[in-house]
Amino acid sequence: MVLAGLWLMLKGYRIIGFRVPTAFGEIDIVAAKHRTLAIIEVKHRSDLATALEAVGSDQCDYLRRAGRQISATTIGLRDFCVRLDLIALAPWRLPHHIPNAWPDDAGAR
Repeated sequence: MVLAGLWLMLKGYRIIGFRVPTAFGEIDIVAAKHRTLAIIEVKHRSDLATALEAVGSDQCDYLRRAGRQISATTIGLRDFCVRLDLIALAPWRLPHHIPNAWPDDAGAR
């Protein structure tokens, strides 16, 4: 998780929190960049496809609701666009960050 956070900071993100509890469930990383609130799921898998498949539609739904709750209830984040990202971690590889891994209109992959 720390490696994922460092990777995001190198990309210009501001980390808001790790393992953030919400009424809908825990969010691995909450980060912000510009006017976007990134709700980031971190998966340790051998490849990217497996990491994407590890997140089902129910998990995407709760992550989206949790992100909207954080945006709506946190001063300074109310006007931010909420986006679901994935960071895939694999042994001996750099982290792979996929912004908007599960777009609102596409549903879960």
